[in-house]
Amino acid sequence: MNRETLSTEHIWELLSAKLRSFLLQRVSDPQMAEDLLQETFLRIHNKLGDIDDKQRITAWVFQIARNLVVDHYRSKGRDPDAAMPDDVEAPTHEEGNLNELVESWLPPMIAQLPDTYREAVELYELKEIPQQQIADKLGISLSGAKSRVQRGREKLKSLLFECCSFEQDRRGNIIGYVRHDPEACDDCNEACNP
Repeated sequence: MNRETLSTEHIWELLSAKLRSFLLQRVSDPQMAEDLLQETFLRIHNKLGDIDDKQRITAWVFQIARNLVVDHYRSKGRDPDAAMPDDVEAPTHEEGNLNELVESWLPPMIAQLPDTYREAVELYELKEIPQQQIADKLGISLSGAKSRVQRGREKLKSLLFECCSFEQDRRGNIIGYVRHDPEACDDCNEACNP
């Protein structure tokens, strides 16, 4: 998929509710939080073409919102660090992560893998069968089973990244994603529809 198809509308659909909550936790006035939300998306719209790393889009979006909150407090003559209740970063712990959602996409995406890899990856990833048992079941060597699992996982990863860009926290949890092109993503449309 072409990553240039990422649009402000896609980002709005995926992140506006989280951004609104994020801003309301940091600005006590709901109208001001709404104004900051609108300003965040205006800046996203104006700068979206300039961002190089589309996989880090969630962090970039929340950094814009954080900067606007800081500017808001500074314009009022208040220290933003004292005024904000906690460290302002993209939500991770308080809103959870999206690991389970993305894991739910795996079965239909694994089904798209070539036969050679599909069964090995299903057994390993979905049924959590050890690689030696996979080798025995498929009638191949242990190194052959390991190779099929590894190559199948690489192909699965490629399928996922063709469909979406993912944002991860420092622990590797998925905290955001943006679909590249919902119209062109026919193979995983059903799997990836939140």
